Formats: sequence, C-alpha cells, structure tokens
Amino acid sequence: MAIKSIQFNQHTINMSYEILNPHAKIDLIILHGWGSNKNLMKQAFSPYMDSFRHIYIDLPGFGGSTCNLTLQTKDYARIVELLMVHINAQKDIILGHSFGGKVALLLEPKVLILVSSAGIYLKKSLKVQAKIALFKLLKMFGFTAIRNLFVAEDAKNLSEPMYQTFKNVVNEDFKNEFASYEGKALLCWGEQDTATPLSSAEKMNKLIKDSKLIVYEGDHYFFMQHAKNISQNIEATFLKTLEH
Repeated sequence: MAIKSIQFNQHTINMSYEILNPHAKIDLIILHGWGSNKNLMKQAFSPYMDSFRHIYIDLPGFGGSTCNLTLQTKDYARIVELLMVHINAQKDIILGHSFGGKVALLLEPKVLILVSSAGIYLKKSLKVQAKIALFKLLKMFGFTAIRNLFVAEDAKNLSEPMYQTFKNVVNEDFKNEFASYEGKALLCWGEQDTATPLSSAEKMNKLIKDSKLIVYEGDHYFFMQHAKNISQNIEATFLKTLEH
C-alpha cells in the first residue's frame, strides 16, 4: 500500500492505493463502491488478470484515503485522474463497482467495466419520501441530532463533509454521460441486486453505443463469487479492442 498527497481545490487529500503486477504494460484501475474500500476489490480480483497492472484505489473519504471537503462525482474523477498522473497510469481499463462505476465512466477509459454501477436515477418509494419530509420538518425545529434515524444506511456515521458529499451524489442521473461514452463497455450485474437493480443495467446497455451485459446469480456484491468469470470476460473484451 502507498499514499500519495493530491492537491485539490486548495485542500490536501491523501490517496491510498496499491499496485499489483507492476511491470505489466496494460493498466487496470479498480474503484470500489460507496462505503467500501480497495481491499474488498483486491480480495475479489487480485488472483486473476495477471497480464494487467492492477491499481486498487481508496476513493477520498474511504479506506486509507482522506477527505475534508464536500465533493461531487466529477470531483472524485478529477482526483483519481490527478493520482493517475502521479503514478503514470493510463486509462486502458477502468472497473467501477456501484458509485465507483460513475467515477469510472467520467474518466472515459478505453474499456469501461461497470459492476452493478450506480448512475440511473431511481424514483424513491412513498415510504422514503415520507421519511425525508418528516426529517425536514423536524430539522426546522432543531432536531438535527436524530439524523441517523432518518438517513440511508450508506450515510450513517459519516463526517459532515462526507454526508454532504453523499447528498450530492446519491440522486445523480448519468443517462447523458452513458449515452456519450465512446469506448467499449462491459456490464456485469447481479440478478438479485436491489441497490442498483438489473433494470438499471438494461437501461445503461441501451444507452452505451458499444456495450455488453452479462447477468450473474447474486446481489449487489455478486462479484465476490464470480470474479474469475468476470475477469475472463474483461480480458476477452480488452482483446477485442486490439482487433481493430
């Protein structure tokens, strides 16, 4: 594991990352989801794809990476891009799980691997809408200390900058970004995923010009059980880019 200090918007962000197969010529950057870290992704994918240089990154505010300012998804992409410059990494293949998928998309790699990616806006249920309305009402009367009773699981126990960041990124709609992506994409999804449902993958697959969707048995973290097959499909997808 290594730490690189990145200057962004007059703040210093310490970025934690790890490189495997350092002498490989093709870069594979792997980005985790919200609330996770690089170690989970490394556990899944490090045994495979040894022809690629694996670069596992803790996104700002997670794992070993710091964050003391409020960000948007485009800021995450820019910070990762600055780190890539420091470590001389190329945008050959970028894999993103969940929130990391949106960051990967904005980086515009040659090959984009979306693993149960976020980015398609899902309308909130009436129950969730009522919960938000009640929290806003209580907030007006100064009851902010009960925030954790109302916020989503992904937002609990966050620092104030990270809570504001969560509010910035949670409801984004990236339909235009998916439609404008010009590279080759592989979408891998868990059939029983409820966090980013299969219907989102089907919409992404229609929006992206050159994409393929593969559905696996499992939930939002299906890739932990299917990393070997996903890796084989990533290698096959990248090889197709060399045929032209």
